Amino acid sequence: MDNLQVSIWRGAEAGGFQDFEVPRQESQTVLDVVTYVQRKCDPTLAYRFACRVGVCGSCAMTVNGVSRWTCRTHVSKVAAGNKLEIAPLRNLPVVKDLVTDMREFFDKWARARGVFTGSTTRKEKFARVEPQSKERKRVDAGIECIGCGVCYSACDVVTWNRDYLGPAALNRAWTLVNDVRDTTRAERLAAVAGDAGCHACHTHISCTERCPKGLSPTAGIAGLKRAVLAATLSGEI
Repeated sequence: MDNLQVSIWRGAEAGGFQDFEVPRQESQTVLDVVTYVQRKCDPTLAYRFACRVGVCGSCAMTVNGVSRWTCRTHVSKVAAGNKLEIAPLRNLPVVKDLVTDMREFFDKWARARGVFTGSTTRKEKFARVEPQSKERKRVDAGIECIGCGVCYSACDVVTWNRDYLGPAALNRAWTLVNDVRDTTRAERLAAVAGDAGCHACHTHISCTERCPKGLSPTAGIAGLKRAVLAATLSGEI
């Protein structure tokens, strides 16, 4: 097989691309390519990974201009003419090479009140939502998010407006708004109702198209818009 011509971002915000030649292999993933470069070509290359099987999301990068998990992305699906361009996620500060600073991403989860707040104590039985209930089905629509940052990187609104909470934080808020066990619905709706909240979304659907888990933050954000309007009209917020 022909060798891959790989360009990898090096440095921080003011860095640039460095070229490497990597042997092409059967069933090779983009993460395999990055690992080869780090182990065989340049041990100073910085990148993140953990599980390698699409569970943790820490290996997310930008591959040929598209944000994705590199552990689940096969070279055969994305290499155009045996060429790969690998860069860090967009819309996040670059620490070094392919490593981004995720604090901004998770700070926005906090701003969107993305933490469950229940009413029971540890001395009581677990509050349950029956698997077949309509309440559980509303929560299931977005609960599988693992916070990989792919949707945040793909979002053009975040690029334009760095205060925007972003699709992952808003999807988390929508999940909790629909959780009948949570006790802070009004506070959460108020938190996502501002100029940097759900109404800033332009419905480009980039987050939904790129989500590796097949979730639709776009639908969740639309749900938040309706819920915020209803809560405003009713005087809840």
